[in-house]
Amino acid sequence: MPGSTSVPSDRRRWGLLLVLAGNMLIDALEVSVAVVAMPAVGKDLSLPTAEAQWLISGFALGFGGLLLFGHRVVERFGRRRAYLAALLCYVSLCWVSSLASDPTLLIASRIGRGACAALTAPTGLAIISATFREGAERNRALSVYTLVGASGFSVGLLISGALTEESWRWALGFPAPVVLVLLVFGWRLVPADRGDREVRPGSGALTAGCLTGALAALVQAMVNLPVRGWRSVPVAGSFVLFVLLVGAMLVVERSASRPLVRGPIFAGGPRLHAMVGAACLNGSFIGLLLVFMIRLSTLPGWSSWHAALALLPASIPLVLLAPFTGRLLNRFRTRALIAAGSVPAFAGYVVSLSSSTSPGYLTGMLPTVLLVGIGFALGFAALNSQVLHGIAAEDRMSASGLYQTVVQVAAVVMTAAVTALLALSASAAFWLVTGVGAVGLVNAAIGLRKHI
Repeated sequence: MPGSTSVPSDRRRWGLLLVLAGNMLIDALEVSVAVVAMPAVGKDLSLPTAEAQWLISGFALGFGGLLLFGHRVVERFGRRRAYLAALLCYVSLCWVSSLASDPTLLIASRIGRGACAALTAPTGLAIISATFREGAERNRALSVYTLVGASGFSVGLLISGALTEESWRWALGFPAPVVLVLLVFGWRLVPADRGDREVRPGSGALTAGCLTGALAALVQAMVNLPVRGWRSVPVAGSFVLFVLLVGAMLVVERSASRPLVRGPIFAGGPRLHAMVGAACLNGSFIGLLLVFMIRLSTLPGWSSWHAALALLPASIPLVLLAPFTGRLLNRFRTRALIAAGSVPAFAGYVVSLSSSTSPGYLTGMLPTVLLVGIGFALGFAALNSQVLHGIAAEDRMSASGLYQTVVQVAAVVMTAAVTALLALSASAAFWLVTGVGAVGLVNAAIGLRKHI
């Protein structure tokens, strides 16, 4: 690349890390940005909550539905081309999101942004592994990458809370110039590599398409169920479409010469426990944030900025513990940390039940978000570690992709389920979140009896 030799190797590598970490920050703040902006978008575009929730579930749908296929794309075209192309597409979609007046176009742009993250998130980690030497140097790079990513939620709350006061369009569009700068530096710093021309992503594209379509149909059925009922054509038809697409996905995977999900990934209880635990933790957390944000948006005197500040304490434990994640994993077994995280998270959800009838901030919401934040900080890194423990090197990318897909699918399903229950009562939504937290607690308790 022109001009690349003028920068010393060390400076290039650490400059590259800043680009990768900066993009990780953008990916991580997408959820909090959408949660804060959703009420304003719904009000401005006259969208009911059942449609406005696509701001959140749409991004997770694109991310989770295409993540496994993203690995296949990277194999075919190489890390550099896939990463830079995803950044360019993301910038374009940010502008579409900020300018869209048609709800369908807005939702499509959110799904597209999730699809871009499905390429950049795993590719960023792969570039770090290929660029930094194994050992202390790579661990240091991963620590920086993780810490920056951990701050994404809080950064997203603060920026979107402030910008939504002016317009939700600013909140959805502000990542565009940031990522454009990252793209310029990434063009100079991301090392060149070659893809494998022998890779044929055809069946993988069919699997990803079936999964994405199935999830979209399921969400549509769930959010319309309270209003239209089981027997309505839109609800029943969406459920039938969901079943058909899941069946088609299984047929495609079984007949593929190189399936996206390999059998050995499922062998062994610890990986299944990690996937169930991560799904429960992420799904319940997203559901809780959604319930709180919708409730705060209806209270007199609560602006988007005030609501963002109210949710901010959820990120404090994660930011404080992120620098010590490696030490905790070295000192304690992952199953112990997972169990330790599930307890405060479940306790927080139990506290949230009282806030469903008495919505005081200091006595209900604040202790809830703090406890759940502690649980998230303790458990999530351990879950990430456990899912890859003892797995063959050739299966790690597929296992990591499946794990992240499960995490995003949980976000999609819980967002839709909470939205549906909110049409009935806030109490029902809180009970669902608490129930999912209870499943995570039981899963962690069972995992304590297993050895990794």
